[in-house]
Amino acid sequence: MLFLGTPSWAVPSLEGLLEAGAEVAAVVTNPDRPSGRGMELKPPPVKETAVAAGLEVLQPAGARSPEFFERITAIAPDVAVVVAYGSILPKPVLDAVPHGFVNVHFSLLPEYRGAAPVQRAVMDGKKETGVSIMVLTEGMDEGPVVAAAATEIGASETAGQLGERLAGIGATLLAETLPAYVDGTIDPVPQDDSLATYAPKISTDEVRIDWSRPASEIHDLVRGLNPAPGAWSTFRDARVKVHATTPAAGSDLGPGEIDGDAELLVGTGDGNLRLDEVQPAGKKRMDGSEMKRGMRPEPGERLQ
Repeated sequence: MLFLGTPSWAVPSLEGLLEAGAEVAAVVTNPDRPSGRGMELKPPPVKETAVAAGLEVLQPAGARSPEFFERITAIAPDVAVVVAYGSILPKPVLDAVPHGFVNVHFSLLPEYRGAAPVQRAVMDGKKETGVSIMVLTEGMDEGPVVAAAATEIGASETAGQLGERLAGIGATLLAETLPAYVDGTIDPVPQDDSLATYAPKISTDEVRIDWSRPASEIHDLVRGLNPAPGAWSTFRDARVKVHATTPAAGSDLGPGEIDGDAELLVGTGDGNLRLDEVQPAGKKRMDGSEMKRGMRPEPGERLQ
């Protein structure tokens, strides 16, 4: 078996396979990236897990490199597992493995095909999502589904919290169903393309808060962009990230207007929203009330 994955959300699947006794011949992950103030090279979480387990680690510059293809054919795995690897695999690579590449995708396909299914589900205010085990094809998340598991999304759950839960659900489902898929006991079911929805990468235009939108939409936007890239607004021309909110009673404030009480309440298009956790530019995260005490807003001042 070959395992391909990069971020922390992929680690539970790798650990689950190893605990189940799967023979992982090698792990493929993205190259180390500069991180932190010193911009020192930092290995991906999957690499750290693989190294600790004594596994061979491959970090190709790209999935289309001849060297990568040659190494895969030399390893000759019977099946490959992909969890948030981060690179599109070309057809020659997909065809090089007898049972194909089995992907753990964090949505109930055909909903939310694409790069940001967890964030989009939260941003859209969905009440339910899940994990799909699917076989990769050339089309984006269009392959047949081996198994799926649903879960509710909490009213205050962030994309980060939901992703961690889905990673655990996906790891369990993968370990339970992969052997049956390989031996032919499970027959993957084609997706209904007419029901497909898409989850493209988050764009820079989407992360700035529009306070004229309804409070519920802003609340879901903040949850969906937590922990990264983070929703933001500006106050006195300085950027302020908003990490957590709670819909509040009252609708007396105009869009973006800050109230005069102890809590950091801000008006929206249809009611007030309490900012529970914020981060002014160049500062640490803090309670909204702490920021309010420090900035001392004048009557009528607004977040923009």
